[in-house]
Amino acid sequence: MSAPVTKDQELELTIDSLAYGGNGVARLNGFVVFVRRGLPGDTVRARVTKVQRRHAEALATEVLSPGPQRVEAPCAHYPACGGCRFQDLAYEAQVESKAGQVADALRRIGGIAEPPLEAIVPAEEVFHYRNKLEYSFTQLEDGPTLGFHKAGRWDEVLEIEKCWLTTDLGNAIRNSVREWARGDRLVAYDQEEHTGYLRHLVVREGRNTGQALVQLVTAPGEKFDTGGFVDTLRVFPEVRSIHWSENESPAEVTNLPTQLLWGEDAIEEELCGLRFRVRPNAFLQTNTTMAERLYGIAREFAGLTGDETVYDLYCGIGTIGLVLARDALTVWGIDVSEESIACALENADLNGIGNAAFFAANVGQSVAELHERSGDPDVVVVDPPRAGLAGKALKRLGEIGAGRIVYVSCNPTTLAGDVKRLADGYGYSLLRAKPVDMFPHTPHVETVALLERHV
Repeated sequence: MSAPVTKDQELELTIDSLAYGGNGVARLNGFVVFVRRGLPGDTVRARVTKVQRRHAEALATEVLSPGPQRVEAPCAHYPACGGCRFQDLAYEAQVESKAGQVADALRRIGGIAEPPLEAIVPAEEVFHYRNKLEYSFTQLEDGPTLGFHKAGRWDEVLEIEKCWLTTDLGNAIRNSVREWARGDRLVAYDQEEHTGYLRHLVVREGRNTGQALVQLVTAPGEKFDTGGFVDTLRVFPEVRSIHWSENESPAEVTNLPTQLLWGEDAIEEELCGLRFRVRPNAFLQTNTTMAERLYGIAREFAGLTGDETVYDLYCGIGTIGLVLARDALTVWGIDVSEESIACALENADLNGIGNAAFFAANVGQSVAELHERSGDPDVVVVDPPRAGLAGKALKRLGEIGAGRIVYVSCNPTTLAGDVKRLADGYGYSLLRAKPVDMFPHTPHVETVALLERHV
């Protein structure tokens, strides 16, 4: 049976709900249409952009009748900017939708008819919450500028004057670098033509320490006045660390080797009463306040008494493992990033924690070796990337058979799939799951899950 719509067809649709990823869900005689920029309760005019056998995708071109949860977005760059998806959706509705998406994933993919889902933890701050932002350079007629990619576009960057996700300091640093680049008549890199020089600016803030780190990414070659760049940033007393990276590939990446231009090689952040050193490429949750809530829930779910051996897989700079170390016998952390592990080792020393060890290795390839060295874990904490547990990592985790797994997830669909595989293949049951909104105005949601193994 063919789809009842065609590409470029205009439709009038009423949005029922939000799908995971942020598109509105509408139905045309039972046929599902995912509508970008459609919010629950809206009636919109939409243009079909893609047609498949089971569903279609469309873009809302006009809101004919706004839903009751639609609000005015405060940002002048919304919705053209790709940084936010839901500034025009009441925050309470965002939180409700995210909780529903976690529940739906656990039912539909995890095969759990009644998921043990607890109330979602809303964000304490819905704006100005990010401690890290990556900006792209683009060339305008009057010189280079900085901003974010336009929504849905890899090849167009929108100039940003004020971003509502960062702080006043973050906005001021970005705008000062823009004026420096224009004053020095530098040229932004063109992603399509592979010409030009300035590529990205990364700004990281220690929100609880008042320290900032800045990383400039350029095409190869030292074609700028490093001293002038440093002087521009030293106007801000919060800036403690200034780095430069050269990107020789066409790929738009910032996770690159850096050269320290001025200051310390890292900044510090404080979380859960501990201090953490953060280098340019080290992973740290980008919402400091909610990271503390997230780690507190992970600590509660772990239920440590002081006698346990804990594995911290995908440990990053050691945040979760070191928070748990005070309640554990030993903590063993693994992460593929050597830079993150260097920070984790420093952070253990910085906080006087002697019962935690960290190793740089691929999780799937090294868990069995860790098991031979450290013995059986009582609790395993995993905080994998968005793709979830890789096949080998999940297999090794299941074979080790720890009594409890605390799974910190940034993707409810991969969490649900991993929960099902751990249940079907290794005898684990999901006992608790608690969503945490770390990223207001985006589709993303974190979930902390507790699994226990049947004996």
